[in-house]
Amino acid sequence: MKIAIYGYGNLGRGVEFAVRQNPDAELFGVFTRRPPETVKTAFPETKVFPAADVTHCKDEIDVLIICGGSATDLPAMTPALAADFNVIDSFDTHADIPKHFAAVDAAARQGGRIAIISVGWDPGMFSLNRLYASAILPDGKDYTFWGKGVSQGHSDAIRRIEGVLDARQYTIPVQSALESVRAGENPELTTRQKHTRLCYVVAEDGADKARIEKEIVTMPKYFSDYDTTVNFISQEELDRDHKGIPHGGFVIRTGKTGADNSSSHVIEYSLKLDSNPEFTASVLVAFARAACRMAGRGDRGCKTVFDIAPVDLSIKTREQVIAEML
Repeated sequence: MKIAIYGYGNLGRGVEFAVRQNPDAELFGVFTRRPPETVKTAFPETKVFPAADVTHCKDEIDVLIICGGSATDLPAMTPALAADFNVIDSFDTHADIPKHFAAVDAAARQGGRIAIISVGWDPGMFSLNRLYASAILPDGKDYTFWGKGVSQGHSDAIRRIEGVLDARQYTIPVQSALESVRAGENPELTTRQKHTRLCYVVAEDGADKARIEKEIVTMPKYFSDYDTTVNFISQEELDRDHKGIPHGGFVIRTGKTGADNSSSHVIEYSLKLDSNPEFTASVLVAFARAACRMAGRGDRGCKTVFDIAPVDLSIKTREQVIAEML
Protein backbone atom coordinates (compact mmCIF):
# COMPACT_ATOMS: atom_id res chain seq x y z
CA MET A 1 0.00 0.00 0.00
CA LYS A 2 1.27 3.46 -0.87
CA ILE A 3 0.88 5.79 2.09
CA ALA A 4 1.32 9.56 2.03
CA ILE A 5 1.64 11.87 5.02
CA TYR A 6 -0.25 15.17 5.06
CA GLY A 7 1.37 17.47 7.62
CA TYR A 8 4.81 16.88 9.06
CA GLY A 9 5.35 17.35 12.77
CA ASN A 10 5.97 14.84 15.54
CA LEU A 11 3.11 12.61 14.38
CA GLY A 12 4.09 12.78 10.70
CA ARG A 13 7.63 11.84 11.62
CA GLY A 14 6.24 8.91 13.61
CA VAL A 15 4.33 7.71 10.54
CA GLU A 16 7.56 7.93 8.53
CA PHE A 17 9.17 5.55 11.05
CA ALA A 18 6.14 3.25 11.23
CA VAL A 19 5.87 2.73 7.48
CA ARG A 20 9.38 1.27 7.51
CA GLN A 21 8.33 -1.37 10.02
CA ASN A 22 5.50 -2.63 7.82
CA PRO A 23 6.79 -4.58 4.81
CA ASP A 24 3.49 -4.23 2.96
CA ALA A 25 3.71 -0.41 3.11
CA GLU A 26 5.60 2.12 1.03
CA LEU A 27 5.87 5.85 1.72
CA PHE A 28 4.86 7.95 -1.26
CA GLY A 29 5.99 11.14 0.44
CA VAL A 30 5.13 14.04 2.71
CA PHE A 31 2.80 16.93 1.83
CA THR A 32 3.44 20.09 3.83
CA ARG A 33 2.08 23.62 4.07
CA ARG A 34 5.62 24.84 4.75
CA PRO A 35 8.11 25.45 1.94
CA PRO A 36 9.19 21.87 1.10
CA GLU A 37 12.87 22.79 1.06
CA THR A 38 12.66 23.79 4.75
CA VAL A 39 11.30 20.41 5.92
CA LYS A 40 13.92 18.01 7.27
CA THR A 41 12.53 14.48 7.24
CA ALA A 42 13.80 11.54 9.28
CA PHE A 43 15.16 9.84 6.17
CA PRO A 44 16.83 11.79 3.34
CA GLU A 45 15.11 9.75 0.62
CA THR A 46 11.62 10.81 1.78
CA LYS A 47 10.09 13.04 -0.86
CA VAL A 48 8.47 16.30 0.24
CA PHE A 49 5.76 18.06 -1.78
CA PRO A 50 3.71 21.23 -1.34
CA ALA A 51 0.35 20.56 0.27
CA ALA A 52 -1.34 22.37 -2.61
CA ASP A 53 -0.17 19.63 -4.99
CA VAL A 54 -1.77 16.72 -3.14
CA THR A 55 -4.83 16.31 -5.38
CA HIS A 56 -2.53 15.93 -8.42
CA CYS A 57 -1.31 12.66 -6.88
CA LYS A 58 -4.61 11.14 -5.79
CA ASP A 59 -4.39 8.24 -8.24
CA GLU A 60 -0.94 7.28 -6.91
CA ILE A 61 -1.81 7.18 -3.18
CA ASP A 62 -3.73 4.37 -1.50
CA VAL A 63 -4.16 6.04 1.88
CA LEU A 64 -3.47 9.59 3.05
CA ILE A 65 -2.65 9.84 6.76
CA ILE A 66 -3.54 13.33 7.94
CA CYS A 67 -1.21 14.50 10.71
CA GLY A 68 -2.71 17.77 11.92
CA GLY A 69 -3.93 19.09 15.23
CA SER A 70 -7.47 18.44 16.43
CA ALA A 71 -8.09 22.02 17.55
CA THR A 72 -8.26 23.65 14.11
CA ASP A 73 -6.49 21.47 11.48
CA LEU A 74 -8.38 18.20 11.30
CA PRO A 75 -11.94 19.61 11.38
CA ALA A 76 -11.12 21.36 8.10
CA MET A 77 -8.50 19.07 6.55
CA THR A 78 -10.14 15.65 6.88
CA PRO A 79 -13.49 16.52 5.23
CA ALA A 80 -11.68 18.46 2.51
CA LEU A 81 -9.37 15.55 1.67
CA ALA A 82 -11.82 12.67 2.21
CA ALA A 83 -13.57 13.36 -1.09
CA ASP A 84 -10.38 12.57 -3.06
CA PHE A 85 -8.49 10.11 -0.86
CA ASN A 86 -8.93 7.20 1.49
CA VAL A 87 -7.91 8.97 4.71
CA ILE A 88 -7.00 8.29 8.32
CA ASP A 89 -6.87 10.89 11.09
CA SER A 90 -6.31 11.02 14.85
CA PHE A 91 -8.99 13.56 15.76
CA ASP A 92 -9.11 13.45 19.57
CA THR A 93 -11.56 16.09 20.78
CA HIS A 94 -13.96 13.49 22.20
CA ALA A 95 -16.98 15.79 22.54
CA ASP A 96 -16.79 16.81 18.87
CA ILE A 97 -16.30 13.35 17.33
CA PRO A 98 -19.98 12.95 16.24
CA LYS A 99 -19.89 16.30 14.42
CA HIS A 100 -16.52 15.48 12.83
CA PHE A 101 -17.79 12.04 11.80
CA ALA A 102 -20.82 13.53 10.02
CA ALA A 103 -18.71 16.02 8.05
CA VAL A 104 -16.16 13.40 6.99
CA ASP A 105 -18.81 10.81 6.16
CA ALA A 106 -20.58 13.18 3.77
CA ALA A 107 -17.33 14.00 1.97
CA ALA A 108 -16.12 10.39 1.76
CA ARG A 109 -19.44 9.12 0.41
CA GLN A 110 -19.58 11.91 -2.15
CA GLY A 111 -16.11 10.96 -3.40
CA GLY A 112 -16.58 7.20 -3.15
CA ARG A 113 -13.80 6.91 -0.58
CA ILE A 114 -13.31 5.43 2.87
CA ALA A 115 -12.21 7.42 5.91
CA ILE A 116 -11.31 6.21 9.41
CA ILE A 117 -11.28 8.95 12.04
CA SER A 118 -10.14 9.26 15.65
CA VAL A 119 -7.48 6.55 15.30
CA GLY A 120 -4.80 6.29 17.96
CA TRP A 121 -4.80 5.11 21.54
CA ASP A 122 -7.47 7.40 23.01
CA PRO A 123 -9.64 7.68 21.07
CA GLY A 124 -8.67 4.39 19.46
CA MET A 125 -7.28 1.45 21.40
CA PHE A 126 -8.76 2.69 24.68
CA SER A 127 -12.14 3.11 22.95
CA LEU A 128 -12.09 -0.52 21.83
CA ASN A 129 -11.28 -1.73 25.30
CA ARG A 130 -14.08 0.35 26.82
CA LEU A 131 -16.48 -1.24 24.35
CA TYR A 132 -15.28 -4.81 24.88
CA ALA A 133 -15.30 -4.50 28.67
CA SER A 134 -18.76 -2.92 28.88
CA ALA A 135 -20.18 -5.61 26.57
CA ILE A 136 -18.71 -8.36 28.75
CA LEU A 137 -19.64 -6.82 32.12
CA PRO A 138 -22.95 -4.98 31.53
CA ASP A 139 -23.43 -4.55 35.29
CA GLY A 140 -20.39 -2.39 35.91
CA LYS A 141 -18.63 0.95 35.64
CA ASP A 142 -15.99 2.35 33.29
CA TYR A 143 -12.98 4.38 34.35
CA THR A 144 -10.30 5.90 32.12
CA PHE A 145 -7.10 7.43 33.46
CA TRP A 146 -4.49 9.13 31.30
CA GLY A 147 -0.84 9.78 32.07
CA LYS A 148 1.43 10.77 33.44
CA GLY A 149 2.27 12.00 30.01
CA VAL A 150 2.42 14.75 27.42
CA SER A 151 -0.81 15.35 25.53
CA GLN A 152 0.03 16.45 21.98
CA GLY A 153 -3.43 17.87 21.32
CA HIS A 154 -3.53 19.89 24.54
CA SER A 155 0.03 21.12 24.05
CA ASP A 156 -0.89 22.20 20.53
CA ALA A 157 -3.96 24.04 21.83
CA ILE A 158 -1.75 26.03 24.22
CA ARG A 159 0.76 26.85 21.47
CA ARG A 160 -2.03 28.42 19.43
CA ILE A 161 -2.69 31.04 22.11
CA GLU A 162 -1.41 34.48 21.19
CA GLY A 163 1.93 35.17 22.89
CA VAL A 164 2.92 31.50 23.35
CA LEU A 165 6.11 30.30 21.67
CA ASP A 166 6.12 26.72 22.89
CA ALA A 167 4.40 24.52 25.47
CA ARG A 168 4.13 21.05 26.98
CA GLN A 169 1.09 19.83 28.88
CA TYR A 170 1.17 16.82 31.21
CA THR A 171 -1.94 14.92 32.21
CA ILE A 172 -1.54 13.30 35.64
CA PRO A 173 -3.90 10.74 37.23
CA VAL A 174 -4.98 11.39 40.80
CA GLN A 175 -3.38 8.39 42.49
CA SER A 176 -5.95 8.03 45.26
CA ALA A 177 -8.74 7.80 42.67
CA LEU A 178 -6.85 5.19 40.64
CA GLU A 179 -6.22 3.06 43.72
CA SER A 180 -9.89 3.26 44.75
CA VAL A 181 -11.02 2.00 41.34
CA ARG A 182 -8.53 -0.89 41.31
CA ALA A 183 -9.74 -1.91 44.76
CA GLY A 184 -13.26 -2.33 43.35
CA GLU A 185 -14.73 0.48 45.45
CA ASN A 186 -16.64 1.86 42.42
CA PRO A 187 -16.21 5.53 43.38
CA GLU A 188 -18.25 8.29 41.73
CA LEU A 189 -15.55 10.54 40.31
CA THR A 190 -15.88 13.90 38.64
CA THR A 191 -13.53 14.88 35.83
CA ARG A 192 -11.65 17.09 38.26
CA GLN A 193 -11.24 14.26 40.78
CA LYS A 194 -9.61 11.92 38.26
CA HIS A 195 -6.85 14.04 36.71
CA THR A 196 -4.83 17.19 37.06
CA ARG A 197 -3.16 19.11 34.24
CA LEU A 198 0.33 20.57 34.45
CA CYS A 199 1.44 23.07 31.79
CA TYR A 200 4.92 24.38 31.00
CA VAL A 201 4.73 27.44 28.77
CA VAL A 202 7.33 29.53 26.95
CA ALA A 203 5.93 33.03 26.41
CA GLU A 204 7.09 35.72 24.02
CA ASP A 205 9.04 38.58 25.55
CA GLY A 206 6.57 41.11 26.89
CA ALA A 207 3.58 38.80 26.54
CA ASP A 208 0.76 39.15 29.06
CA LYS A 209 1.32 36.02 31.12
CA ALA A 210 -1.77 36.58 33.25
CA ARG A 211 -3.94 36.64 30.11
CA ILE A 212 -2.23 33.51 28.73
CA GLU A 213 -2.74 31.64 32.00
CA LYS A 214 -6.40 32.65 32.11
CA GLU A 215 -6.94 31.54 28.50
CA ILE A 216 -5.41 28.15 29.32
CA VAL A 217 -7.28 27.38 32.55
CA THR A 218 -10.63 28.50 31.12
CA MET A 219 -10.30 26.77 27.74
CA PRO A 220 -13.44 24.64 27.25
CA LYS A 221 -13.06 20.93 26.44
CA TYR A 222 -9.34 21.11 27.24
CA PHE A 223 -8.67 22.63 30.67
CA SER A 224 -11.74 24.23 32.22
CA ASP A 225 -12.92 21.03 33.90
CA TYR A 226 -9.57 20.25 35.53
CA ASP A 227 -7.32 21.62 38.25
CA THR A 228 -4.69 23.14 35.97
CA THR A 229 -1.28 24.52 36.95
CA VAL A 230 0.60 26.80 34.53
CA ASN A 231 4.36 27.28 34.88
CA PHE A 232 6.18 29.78 32.67
CA ILE A 233 9.73 28.68 31.82
CA SER A 234 12.42 29.51 29.27
CA GLN A 235 12.82 27.76 25.93
CA GLU A 236 16.12 26.36 27.19
CA GLU A 237 14.40 24.78 30.20
CA LEU A 238 11.67 23.33 28.03
CA ASP A 239 14.16 21.84 25.57
CA ARG A 240 16.30 20.44 28.38
CA ASP A 241 13.68 19.05 30.74
CA HIS A 242 10.64 18.34 28.56
CA LYS A 243 11.89 17.22 25.15
CA GLY A 244 10.41 13.73 25.36
CA ILE A 245 6.78 12.93 24.56
CA PRO A 246 5.88 10.03 26.88
CA HIS A 247 2.32 9.05 27.70
CA GLY A 248 0.08 6.17 28.66
CA GLY A 249 -2.84 5.35 30.87
CA PHE A 250 -5.40 2.84 32.02
CA VAL A 251 -8.88 1.70 30.98
CA ILE A 252 -10.58 -0.10 33.84
CA ARG A 253 -14.03 -1.64 34.12
CA THR A 254 -15.32 -3.07 37.35
CA GLY A 255 -18.36 -5.31 37.31
CA LYS A 256 -20.31 -8.03 39.04
CA THR A 257 -21.83 -11.32 37.97
CA GLY A 258 -23.79 -14.13 39.57
CA ALA A 259 -27.30 -14.62 40.90
CA ASP A 260 -26.69 -12.23 43.79
CA ASN A 261 -23.88 -10.20 42.21
CA SER A 262 -21.46 -11.85 44.61
CA SER A 263 -18.60 -12.21 42.09
CA SER A 264 -16.54 -9.10 41.42
CA HIS A 265 -14.33 -8.58 38.37
CA VAL A 266 -11.83 -5.97 37.23
CA ILE A 267 -10.78 -5.62 33.60
CA GLU A 268 -7.73 -3.40 33.07
CA TYR A 269 -5.92 -2.41 29.88
CA SER A 270 -2.85 -0.22 30.20
CA LEU A 271 -0.26 1.47 28.01
CA LYS A 272 3.13 2.88 28.92
CA LEU A 273 4.57 4.78 25.98
CA ASP A 274 8.04 6.25 25.57
CA SER A 275 6.80 8.20 22.55
CA ASN A 276 3.16 9.20 22.21
CA PRO A 277 3.46 10.26 18.53
CA GLU A 278 5.42 7.18 17.46
CA PHE A 279 2.91 4.82 19.07
CA THR A 280 -0.05 6.78 17.67
CA ALA A 281 1.59 6.66 14.23
CA SER A 282 1.95 2.89 14.48
CA VAL A 283 -1.78 2.61 15.17
CA LEU A 284 -2.52 4.88 12.21
CA VAL A 285 -0.52 2.70 9.82
CA ALA A 286 -2.29 -0.47 11.00
CA PHE A 287 -5.65 1.17 10.34
CA ALA A 288 -4.38 2.40 6.95
CA ARG A 289 -3.99 -1.28 6.05
CA ALA A 290 -7.59 -1.89 7.07
CA ALA A 291 -8.74 1.08 5.01
CA CYS A 292 -7.00 -0.33 1.93
CA ARG A 293 -8.64 -3.71 2.38
CA MET A 294 -12.07 -2.27 3.02
CA ALA A 295 -11.83 0.10 0.06
CA GLY A 296 -10.84 -2.85 -2.11
CA ARG A 297 -14.05 -4.61 -1.07
CA GLY A 298 -16.09 -1.57 -2.07
CA ASP A 299 -16.71 -0.14 1.39
CA ARG A 300 -17.33 3.61 1.49
CA GLY A 301 -17.93 6.43 3.97
CA CYS A 302 -16.56 7.29 7.38
CA LYS A 303 -15.66 4.62 9.92
CA THR A 304 -14.30 4.52 13.46
CA VAL A 305 -12.21 1.90 15.22
CA PHE A 306 -15.48 0.23 16.26
CA ASP A 307 -16.27 -0.60 12.63
CA ILE A 308 -12.97 -2.31 11.75
CA ALA A 309 -12.61 -6.09 11.88
CA PRO A 310 -9.44 -6.92 13.86
CA VAL A 311 -8.21 -9.26 11.11
CA ASP A 312 -8.06 -6.32 8.69
CA LEU A 313 -5.42 -4.65 10.87
CA SER A 314 -2.90 -7.45 10.64
CA ILE A 315 -0.33 -7.97 7.93
CA LYS A 316 -0.95 -11.69 8.37
CA THR A 317 -3.63 -13.54 6.42
CA ARG A 318 -6.90 -14.51 8.08
CA GLU A 319 -5.74 -18.12 8.11
CA GLN A 320 -2.46 -17.20 9.80
CA VAL A 321 -4.23 -15.10 12.41
CA ILE A 322 -6.59 -17.95 13.28
CA ALA A 323 -3.77 -20.52 13.45
CA GLU A 324 -1.27 -18.36 15.36
CA MET A 325 -3.23 -15.97 17.55
CA LEU A 326 -6.62 -17.48 18.33
